[in-house]
Amino acid sequence: MQKWLRYKRWLLVALFFIFLGIWFWRQLQGSEPSVQVITAQVERADIEDTVLATGIIEAAKQVSVGAQVSGQIKKLHVRLGDSVAKDQLIAEIDATNQANSLRSAQAQVNALIAQQSAKRATLQHAQLIFNRHKQLLAQDATSQAEFESAQANLAIMQAELSVLTAQLAQAQIGVETARVNLSYTRIVAPMSGVVVAVIAEEGRTVNANQLAPTIIKLANLDTVQIKAQVSEADVVRVKPGLPVYFTILGEPDNRYEAILRVIEPSPESEQIESNSTSSAGNTAVYYNALFDVPNPNYKLKISMTAQVFVVLAKASQALVIPSIALGEKIKDKYMVRVQQLKGREQKIVNREVTVGINNRVKAQILQGLQEGEAVVLGESSPDAKGSDSTRRLRPPGLF
Repeated sequence: MQKWLRYKRWLLVALFFIFLGIWFWRQLQGSEPSVQVITAQVERADIEDTVLATGIIEAAKQVSVGAQVSGQIKKLHVRLGDSVAKDQLIAEIDATNQANSLRSAQAQVNALIAQQSAKRATLQHAQLIFNRHKQLLAQDATSQAEFESAQANLAIMQAELSVLTAQLAQAQIGVETARVNLSYTRIVAPMSGVVVAVIAEEGRTVNANQLAPTIIKLANLDTVQIKAQVSEADVVRVKPGLPVYFTILGEPDNRYEAILRVIEPSPESEQIESNSTSSAGNTAVYYNALFDVPNPNYKLKISMTAQVFVVLAKASQALVIPSIALGEKIKDKYMVRVQQLKGREQKIVNREVTVGINNRVKAQILQGLQEGEAVVLGESSPDAKGSDSTRRLRPPGLF
């Protein structure tokens, strides 16, 4: 009897574990692999659609100040980085030759004035002789030949005086030219600005007969011009009058704002002599977009690189979602997947939305979603072996 009771007890324990194992097995077989979704909340944020371009900072106005006469640079009155005012003396060229030329031209004028005075006296004498022969001829007291000789001599004196008058005018022009050349030995600033380059130094001899030599380069840095290169793919969306801002490498968090002034009609590649062996299909085409920015403290330097953003559209505190959440486009609306939660249960529904600004990172939602809702960016599920460490992402555009 005791043996039977002991046997029955072990049988009950065995049956209990068998039923327990069956229950666990059924639970595991009945549970489906869990599907996890990656979501993002609909939130309010500032959004803008921009065209990105790389720009170079240039002076709004820059001139090369050179010498108009030849000679040795006697004195240079400015240094690199100096601020100069308009008509301020920049350099002096040895004026010996120009001063001598002026004196020679003035001496020639004086000589012609003296010759003119002498010729006028001779002309006056010839006029008296002519008048006397004219009176005598009327009284038959002189011959016709003597009268004609006096008349011809008077005409010659008048012509010679006219020649001297013309020579004197020409000599006076030479004096003015020599005086101007002498003034060119004192080189002054044509405008107010900053000396951005010193090309020639004191003691150097410049030759202005063949090519006007540059002594310094002067730039007005109160306002700088940014020349941004816009690709041919983006230039059709850009137009003058759009707001624009840029940053520089030294201050990536500081924005400089301006208004786009002009877009050059010809590309950068056509403004430089093209290589006949190059293929147009292999050459990137960029158009220069120009705008000006005040530079009162001269922080912006010539040839700095600027990261330029041309603002096509912007909105403040708009409803936005990641652009990756947008699915198929049907007419003017996009499909998005929205997660709805009830307790521990979740439900994914499709919804049509109207999109405003879309900069490929964020999209503005004009209609169809509310702040705080969760949109599906993608799904992840276990692989065929049921491993949780290996997952595949299903894009939201596949419904």
